[in-house]
Amino acid sequence: MNRVLLQAQVVERAALRYTPAGLPAVDVRLAHASQVEHAGQMRQISCEIHATAVDGVATQLNRIAVGQTVDVVGFLGKQRNGRGVMLHIIELTPHPASTD
Repeated sequence: MNRVLLQAQVVERAALRYTPAGLPAVDVRLAHASQVEHAGQMRQISCEIHATAVDGVATQLNRIAVGQTVDVVGFLGKQRNGRGVMLHIIELTPHPASTD
């Protein structure tokens, strides 16, 4: 099984582009920070991951402001250059924009 559930902040978003099939696509960088229990100890977790979305999810993601928090569902695959891991987003739920 290859399924990722992640709450993260959009920290960078590239310009909307189109695939050779004509579908909208957008690449983003997501930052996650949380605390989890591991081996009986609380552990601070933080990471950044490159992600991509196509079609309707790309259009939705393109409207999300940099800095906004989102819940994403997706799967892991290779980056287009063959190096590293890319999160392919298939579902996206934005959190309400912060008012602070």
